[in-house]
Amino acid sequence: MDLKEKLFADMKDAMKNGDKIKLSTIRMIRTAIINAEKEKSDELTDLDIIDILVSLSKQRRESIKAYESGGREDLYEKEKAELDIVLSYLPEQMSEEDIRKKADEVIKQTEASSMKDMGKVMKLLMAELKGKAEGSTVNRIVKEALS
Repeated sequence: MDLKEKLFADMKDAMKNGDKIKLSTIRMIRTAIINAEKEKSDELTDLDIIDILVSLSKQRRESIKAYESGGREDLYEKEKAELDIVLSYLPEQMSEEDIRKKADEVIKQTEASSMKDMGKVMKLLMAELKGKAEGSTVNRIVKEALS
């Protein structure tokens, strides 16, 4: 079952179970997918959908930080619940230790030795870790490794 089919099936289940937050979150995801398909004029692959999910999770994380610092506990909780639902459709996230191992492999492969080489390391590493690791975490680990 591909991601679009899973989302549709989960949306039906959320409707049947009366899970309003899951239903609204899946509808938000499906809307983002439909809009991207209209822009592309073609159906999206699972990798394209993962890109959308990563983007949505990043938006949720930023909103969570803003609501937390603004003392908006109600909105914080809603965004947190949405983030958990979005993350459930992404591949399992890698641990920092695993990211470090991959980063070391790519650094050796590209023969990177300084911060000047960060761009080519990040390009290869993010292509490999797409959807499996947050970009800011990968960025921090690569900076530490190249410093």
